[in-house]
Amino acid sequence: MITFLEQGFTSFIATYAFAMIFHTPRQKLLQCGFVGMCGWLAYWYTVHIHLDIVPATIIGAFLTAVISQVFARIYKTPVIIFSVAGIIPLVPGGMAYDAMRNFVENDYSTAVSLAAKAFLISGSIAMGLMFSEVINQIITKVNKRVKASGK
Repeated sequence: MITFLEQGFTSFIATYAFAMIFHTPRQKLLQCGFVGMCGWLAYWYTVHIHLDIVPATIIGAFLTAVISQVFARIYKTPVIIFSVAGIIPLVPGGMAYDAMRNFVENDYSTAVSLAAKAFLISGSIAMGLMFSEVINQIITKVNKRVKASGK
């Protein structure tokens, strides 16, 4: 339980700090931190129950995007404010750095392995965000049709 709280706290702080650095409006910083924390905890929990990193990243990014869309409607703010800050804990920056370091050190097999894994994780983030947007568009169209047929 302590590790779960530690993971949540540190991911909240990381997302909050990133949002501050990129001049997110002050009134939205807590929400950005919350979005990043939820996405990271979903990722961390799914990895903790022995799911592979790639599907866990899709789940984390999907949850990040869903919460971002909800917050965008509630706070009348563009979705990108929340989603960009929210995916920061999921970005495989350390892994990409290690891949480049191994390339420089001529350890090509390790470098290619790490680069491929970072690429897959990055693609998983994009897929999670895309799935959420597609589902949101479908729900929006269905709601418009229901409202139009009900008049």
